[in-house]
Amino acid sequence: MAEQLRKLSTQAAAIIHSLPQTTCIRVISHYDADGITAAAILFQALYREGYDVHVSLMRNPFTKGLERVRQEENEVVIFADMGSGQLNMIEQFSGTSIIIDHHQALTQKTSKNILQINAHLCGINGSYEACGSSLSFAVAKSINTQNIDLAPLALAGIAGDKQYIGGIRGYNKTVVDEAVQHNLVTKKIGIKLYGDSLEDALYYAADPYYSGLSGNKQGPSDTMQRIGLSGNMQLDDLSTEQQRTLHSWLLLTLIKKDCQHNILDTVIRPRYWSDTVHGETERFADLLDACGKGGKRGLGLRVCLGDGDAFKEALQHEQEYKTKILQSLVALEKEGVEEKKSIRYFYATDSSLGGVIGGIAMNYILDGEKPLFSLVRSDDELHVSSRATQHLVQKGLDLGVAMKEAATVFEGHGGGHAIAAGATINVHHEEAFLGQVDTIIAKQLKG
Repeated sequence: MAEQLRKLSTQAAAIIHSLPQTTCIRVISHYDADGITAAAILFQALYREGYDVHVSLMRNPFTKGLERVRQEENEVVIFADMGSGQLNMIEQFSGTSIIIDHHQALTQKTSKNILQINAHLCGINGSYEACGSSLSFAVAKSINTQNIDLAPLALAGIAGDKQYIGGIRGYNKTVVDEAVQHNLVTKKIGIKLYGDSLEDALYYAADPYYSGLSGNKQGPSDTMQRIGLSGNMQLDDLSTEQQRTLHSWLLLTLIKKDCQHNILDTVIRPRYWSDTVHGETERFADLLDACGKGGKRGLGLRVCLGDGDAFKEALQHEQEYKTKILQSLVALEKEGVEEKKSIRYFYATDSSLGGVIGGIAMNYILDGEKPLFSLVRSDDELHVSSRATQHLVQKGLDLGVAMKEAATVFEGHGGGHAIAAGATINVHHEEAFLGQVDTIIAKQLKG
């Protein structure tokens, strides 16, 4: 429960406060929006205490990166939005390690030099109720209560991990409520659209993905004419009635694709705005995801730390990133995917983008009756990203378990959440791996 999280966060703060000011604290975090905001929260909390901080953002698999960090022989390493699944490697580190994670934990027992703060071990569901940034925010507040001003970054991380689906709840809700109560964010009901014009906003809309509009050069212009709007209009210039017309049309577009109710409920919903994140938190999370998964990890961190030039550069990079995503989504919608008894899969060219494409396709293109796997062949490795729906999880699906079990059979690595997970195996085992994971998931869905 939250009390256990508070206790562990206090222990983490005590470890940090015991360090001499000359200590350089190493921070290792994941490279998506949640991981980048978690790293930014920890960086600012530690820097304000007078420590030097060295941050690295890593992508899966972590094996080679963690081996390099181990050889650095740091006095203290903090892992954010990762670590519990890599505990065997972290046990080999010589200094003190603090793990702040919301992914499935391998074990609760650790060496004395490791403090593991894992949502699941605190009675908090790490898939829906806490993420890397919200847990890092808990530690930051324990270091110094004035770090409450970092709450907008935590909200961006929550949005980046899609933990608003089904409503913000658990420890995340505590963080959101604090941010609202301290006037750190402004709450508004709205839809996620942003761009230089209405036509531009609809063309680059990737999540939600609007069939016939997203990634379609002519679609937005034709549709706006049909409902009495101009594609050249600025979003801020729309009247209340025009906004209502637009929102109704977009919802109708999703309903026609049989979009699930819990996803429809997220389109028009409470949103949180703050100057700290240059506007709305989910929009900021999209920008960070584009940086992290689009090969500009350091740029994303600089944006979080308030670098204005970095923000402008990130906006340009985001357009290029979204173009790649949209091209893949349009192609997937047109060409379809391959199927086995219990899974669907497609091939992608970039493992960082494959999971993003799979997640969007599950929610807005496919019927959601089977989990979707993205496969990327890279030299002698096969990188797998899997995505599901809450409906499938409620039926018994656990992708984190399935990916770990199947990858272990072929001496690979796998794990994650019930609703989203990844794995890396030798590419020669591709067919056998797909058969193995198909069998595991078939058993899970049978209960």
